[in-house]
Amino acid sequence: MDSNTASLLTTFIPIVILVAVMYFLMIRPQNKKEKQAQEMRNSIEVGDAVVTIGGLVGRVASIKEDTFMLETGSERVKIRMKRWAIQSVEKLNLDGPSNTADAKKDEKKEK
Repeated sequence: MDSNTASLLTTFIPIVILVAVMYFLMIRPQNKKEKQAQEMRNSIEVGDAVVTIGGLVGRVASIKEDTFMLETGSERVKIRMKRWAIQSVEKLNLDGPSNTADAKKDEKKEK
C-alpha cells in the first residue's frame, strides 16, 4: 500500500465515522418521530379530542381526505383544519376513564 493511500484513508475514516454517528444520533430518531406523528394524524376518528399546533382544543366532527372539522367551545363552533395541524390526539374511550392520566391513577390505586 502506498503512503499516499494510507494517509488518504486515515483522513476519510474519521469523516465516515462522524457521518454514521450523526445519522444514528440525529437523523434516524427524527425520522422515527415524524413517522409516529403521521400515524397518529392518520388514526383520528370522529369524536376524538385533538389539540392543534395553534393551541385550539376540540372534538373531531367530520373527516375528509386531508382535512377535518374541529368542533370547539360551548357554542359548538366548527373550524375546518388540515390534518398536519394536529399536535396530539386523545382517543374517544367509551368503556373506561376519559384519559390516560386517569387510567394510570386508577391503576396505582388498585395496587
